Amino acid sequence: MFIYTLLTGAPTQPGGLGQFLPLMLIMVVFFFFMIWPQMRKQKKAKAYLSELKKGDHVVTTGGVHAKIAQLADNHFILDLEEGKMKVEKSAVSMEMTMVAYPKAKAE
Repeated sequence: MFIYTLLTGAPTQPGGLGQFLPLMLIMVVFFFFMIWPQMRKQKKAKAYLSELKKGDHVVTTGGVHAKIAQLADNHFILDLEEGKMKVEKSAVSMEMTMVAYPKAKAE
């Protein structure tokens, strides 16, 4: 359009769907490649944390390997070799647990 305007000297019509189409396309691509996968990952992690039970082996985000001794609303009591430790549920890493104990959650 800009080249046409330069060559003919005729002004173009402002507005229209043509101006918003590239912006809408960028928003759709951004949603499907950035936002949607992140939402799926968060739902998966939330479901994983809700399915944990006493006796499951987990790995915290700090790298501590332990077995769940007790469950509470927002924290776990983990059983370590040296004793027990209280951690928040958000400190349990789903990805690291699946790598360290793949058969534990597959059963």
